[in-house]
Amino acid sequence: MTTAKIHINTIEDVKKFVSIVTGCAYDVDIVSGRYAIDAKSIMGIFSLDLSKDLELKIHSDDCADFLDDIKDFIVA
Repeated sequence: MTTAKIHINTIEDVKKFVSIVTGCAYDVDIVSGRYAIDAKSIMGIFSLDLSKDLELKIHSDDCADFLDDIKDFIVA
């Protein structure tokens, strides 16, 4: 499993992010506090507090291409 911190600001960002994640062959979850949702669910993402950084859990260790695709959303 690989993790990353992400930040999604706008509705357009959510649409773009979900579009990228939907192309993954492996599961990707977003964790915010005690909530974990499927990152491929646009409605699930909108149920989170998007003003905060979110933890992304990628259920694969071979995801360098995916991380490169979402680099605009990753925070240090």
